Amino acid sequence: MTIKEVQEKILKLKKENDICILAHSYQAREITEIADFTGDSYALSKQASQVSNKNILMCGVHFMAETVKLISPEKRVLISHPEAGCAMAEMMDKALIGQVKQLYPNHKVVVYINSTAELKTICDVCVTSSSAVKIVGSMPEKDILFIPDCNLGAYVQEQLPEKNIKTLSGGCPTHAIVEATDVIKAKEEHPNALLLVHPECQPSVFHLADFVGSTSAIMEYAKKSSAKEFIIGTEISITEHLQFDCPEKTFYNLSYAMICKNMKMTTLMDVYNCVNGNGGKEIILDDQTINQARKCIDEMIKLGG
Repeated sequence: MTIKEVQEKILKLKKENDICILAHSYQAREITEIADFTGDSYALSKQASQVSNKNILMCGVHFMAETVKLISPEKRVLISHPEAGCAMAEMMDKALIGQVKQLYPNHKVVVYINSTAELKTICDVCVTSSSAVKIVGSMPEKDILFIPDCNLGAYVQEQLPEKNIKTLSGGCPTHAIVEATDVIKAKEEHPNALLLVHPECQPSVFHLADFVGSTSAIMEYAKKSSAKEFIIGTEISITEHLQFDCPEKTFYNLSYAMICKNMKMTTLMDVYNCVNGNGGKEIILDDQTINQARKCIDEMIKLGG
């Protein structure tokens, strides 16, 4: 089958089987084209809660599918590739953070949404990359333990100097891999281009950026900007999507090393197999985990997330 033929079969099968397809922005173009919604993990979870479909297929990584299940526990949620995990989400667990909390008993625990459902059960507030500054800024507490991404934590600290933010060594390997030398090289090669980077990058990188924001914010900025050239400092799929969406503009990757291997696990045929009932993995969470993990998400919503 050709790509177009597979896409047509998926579109037919998802209607027949009452499936809503969610695709994270880091997915390949042929997958985002057949998705009902494309975007960041939390935005996708909110979209899933608002549709009438009883079945949700997440084309992304495991914690994203878990988040959908936390917000819509009544729905059947599938992850398109069973082995698609997230290095950052899996680098800190409940046992470790439970011990750290004992060392900092007066700190409120703020957890990035890129974390497991189990870890969320012992955290106070959840944040996204786009809402982290707003949410932490809205909290009355001064002392914050921010996990698991130390780079995003550092970015929040710079925006909110009145807070005392403690971070641990952890983060996204895809974003942390780039350094200031990569920025200098890219700017030398493309002197007229604006640099747009994700706050999961190292401080030495986002300090040199023209714009720092979430994946969706980066895309929105590039689309609305009057500039014609951009260096994109996030997963390389975003550069490709922007090339399709803004053919009159030119986009460059900050580094071709910024590839999320887990995101690349999912293929169009994986999606086809899922909607055909022959693939994927259902996300199963017990009621206690759902109820406890939802508390930090509900607190985020309360604070304006």
